[in-house]
Amino acid sequence: MKVAVCVKQIPDPADPGELNLETKTLKRDVKLILDESDSYGVEMALQLVGDEGEVVLVSMVPNNERNGLNNALAMGADSAVLVSDEALAGSDALGTAKVLAAAIKRVAPDLVLTATESSDGYTGTVPEQIAELLELPSVTFAKEVNISDGNVSVRRQTEDGYDEVSCPLPALVSVTAGVVEPRYPSFKGIMAAKSKPVEELTISDLGIESSHVGWVGSGQEIVSIEPAPKREAGEVIEDEGDAHERILSFLEELKVI
Repeated sequence: MKVAVCVKQIPDPADPGELNLETKTLKRDVKLILDESDSYGVEMALQLVGDEGEVVLVSMVPNNERNGLNNALAMGADSAVLVSDEALAGSDALGTAKVLAAAIKRVAPDLVLTATESSDGYTGTVPEQIAELLELPSVTFAKEVNISDGNVSVRRQTEDGYDEVSCPLPALVSVTAGVVEPRYPSFKGIMAAKSKPVEELTISDLGIESSHVGWVGSGQEIVSIEPAPKREAGEVIEDEGDAHERILSFLEELKVI
């Protein structure tokens, strides 16, 4: 079985980073790391294929960055497809989905795994757009994934518990954080990652026109950026025998109870 895993390389969340004031976006000309949310998909893929399958990573960046990709390879993935092109800068969710879908189509996997959403974008729409472009059945919010007899069975997380869903392969499944515990790359894995094949492609290799991606092809625009508001000091309640009543009243105002 061949599993393709979409992995995004993002600026380190531990570093405040900088904004490009002209484009109103996060600067990405820095060392990028593997999005933590994608590490769950990588681990899930490795567990599903075991020793009898292949895990292929699919990623896109505008500047040939490979640090985050190398980390996923060091976890145990077999190979990667990296789409890198200056024209990708500024791509919206749909533009991103078009590129990833075209790259995945070249891989021809039995299963595609993604995160539910990226840590720097939070649109949550890219997995569904990829599935639509590839005409694949899609299952979201997977907290457990199993493969059997040409079908994928998923426990799909809901507000009330979970749904049990199954569909035939090939399919796309987006997994939640915590679906598995991602492994740490070993020294042996880190060294092995250096020799694993990474196919580097441009959008022209995928047959995608520059007018369909990047700033030119984006259907959205960031009109303004503002600092997050500072937290206001909370109300301090001193218990004079009626603290419980004041807390209940406060929760009622918030419509929590």
